[in-house]
Amino acid sequence: MKAAMIGLGKMGANMARRLIQGGHEVVGFNRTKEVTKDMAASDDLIPAYTLQELTDSLSQPRVIWMMVPAGDPTEKMINKLTPLIEKGDILIDGGNSNYKDTVRRGFSLQEKGIHLIDIGTSGGVWGLKEGYSMMAGGDPEAIQIITPLLKTLAPGPDRGWGHVGPSGSGHFVKMIHNGIEYGMMQAYAEGFEILKFKEEFFFDLHQISEIWRSGSVIRSWLLDLTARALEDNPDLEGIKGWVADSGEGRWTVFESIDLDVPAPVITAALQARFVSRKEENYAAKLLSAMRNQFGGHEIKKT
Repeated sequence: MKAAMIGLGKMGANMARRLIQGGHEVVGFNRTKEVTKDMAASDDLIPAYTLQELTDSLSQPRVIWMMVPAGDPTEKMINKLTPLIEKGDILIDGGNSNYKDTVRRGFSLQEKGIHLIDIGTSGGVWGLKEGYSMMAGGDPEAIQIITPLLKTLAPGPDRGWGHVGPSGSGHFVKMIHNGIEYGMMQAYAEGFEILKFKEEFFFDLHQISEIWRSGSVIRSWLLDLTARALEDNPDLEGIKGWVADSGEGRWTVFESIDLDVPAPVITAALQARFVSRKEENYAAKLLSAMRNQFGGHEIKKT
């Protein structure tokens, strides 16, 4: 099957490579032409240096997979592509778009007879080797057309991917997936910090992570990655405790509020990321001052 990949960053490039290795023809476009040129030379990618060139190289129904940042970049890319494609063509948004944007875009493109498939994609830098977990939303007929691509990208033809519902549902499921990820990561981080501060036992945190990886009820891929990190750098030297959030955790918390569904663990994990970014934690200072006021507790001076 022949398809196009727009956006050849780490994720998009590795997805294109996995498709090529699986026997598909992939036309690639990246905003930086040198990236496209280099990948064409090393990975049998069919290069396209303009969107017009890309769409002209595909026969109908065209299948164009976008791996570009969520928000305005995705919006602009869809607006640029829409005049260049036709009724029956398929646009795939494999990024982390807000599902509400996806629903809106899906309806708009549907009026032109163009299918928008949203595919929440998980797998990160390991996807090339291990395969990607993919949650697809959109029209069943369009999903059927792109199924050969999904089977190639997934860990196996019959696992790791699925059609979860209409337009927007794929990004919604991926949003919740990432919210859960926030909570799991925070629990691991807090647990290991408690172990680290129990200094009289001289715990080897990498050893403990390796023990937990086999047979334990908390074993997981995240724990595997934690073990790798602790093996490479047990004291985490050179790493600043500043944790970003890419949006999905916030959106998950917003949805929990809108739906009146309690999500205290995910919410607390998101808030912990906010705390990590504060060089000057005014709230913590005020808490210390209050404790001093009512109980005479010691205040640590800077």
